[in-house]
Amino acid sequence: MSNLSTAVLSRGAGRALAAAVGNTPVLRIGHPFAPPGRGFWAKLEGFNPGGLKDRAALHMVARARERGVLRPGAMIVESTSGTLGQGLVLAGRIYGHPVTLVTDTGIEPDVLRLLRAQGAQLDMVATPHPRGGWQMARTERVRQVLAENPGAWCPDQYNNPDNVDAYAPLAHEMLAQLHRVDVLVTSVGTGGHSAGISRVLRVCFPHLTVIGVDAIGSTIFGQPGRHRLMRGLGSSIHPRNVAYEQFAEVHWIAPGEAVWACRQLARHHYASGGWSVGAVALVAGWAARTHPAGTRIAAVFPDGPHRYLSTIYNDDYCREHDLLEVRPAQEPEEYKAANQGEALRWTRCLTVTDPLAPTAGQGAR
Repeated sequence: MSNLSTAVLSRGAGRALAAAVGNTPVLRIGHPFAPPGRGFWAKLEGFNPGGLKDRAALHMVARARERGVLRPGAMIVESTSGTLGQGLVLAGRIYGHPVTLVTDTGIEPDVLRLLRAQGAQLDMVATPHPRGGWQMARTERVRQVLAENPGAWCPDQYNNPDNVDAYAPLAHEMLAQLHRVDVLVTSVGTGGHSAGISRVLRVCFPHLTVIGVDAIGSTIFGQPGRHRLMRGLGSSIHPRNVAYEQFAEVHWIAPGEAVWACRQLARHHYASGGWSVGAVALVAGWAARTHPAGTRIAAVFPDGPHRYLSTIYNDDYCREHDLLEVRPAQEPEEYKAANQGEALRWTRCLTVTDPLAPTAGQGAR
């Protein structure tokens, strides 16, 4: 992109692109997740151009430019499994930065094609780190790319507090749309949106209950790390942005359970999404069934279904991974602490601690 076209985009089309992020709708979700008269409100972040993380990408890039750590025209480099990558490409278009995304061979084919079409430079990691999995391998490669490109900048989504701050507007949108939130259900990956939204909502509603949704095989809440089929939630590292003190409980979800929920959303509500959406819907539906009538439950749906047409919504893929005939239990298995056992299906834990804290496992925060 020439300097002239970059300037034109920044002044005109760039403002229009930025204005397309935010002010997403909410949708009432009931059957088959909750009985008549019960349900939850879903915040449909798939209505953003690239999804939920458009908010974080734009905010982190804007703040870095304001501080001078991201110079005009400098390269942006980041590790991603897809959604933040799309947001960074959007931010790069608006502000005039080339974007290099370090990803891995587990990325969905649809999002890989889309990122290439949008102009991202893709750096593919072929082997997971022996202890930190794909995320650690990608993070190490990001360091190498930064060293090879003086002046390049990495948002560091896992630890950057601007990632958390980016979601304050989303929380204010929820307040304007729902007026009251008693229970918030969010997926947890980098920890950004769960921390940012809950921090704002709790100022208005001190007794807010926050339920975290993680993937089986994720280490975030103290489970052993395993290969994870699901992308977008969970982690094989421990992001500093996770606000453990905000969560009343955490639920781990298996891939087949998320697929069932995604397909039920598509069939009954015409609004669906990816692994995080399915997992969050399953847990939010359970909350709607088990909390007292009148409890206002809000759930964040991070994206739409489009990047998952070759996976979640592909019968051949689901059959190959034994995901088609899975129907979740009505109730989760229950652990008192994360180290009680290894979650292999939908499991709820009532004690949430930072697994890296010296007192981890000794009581709820």
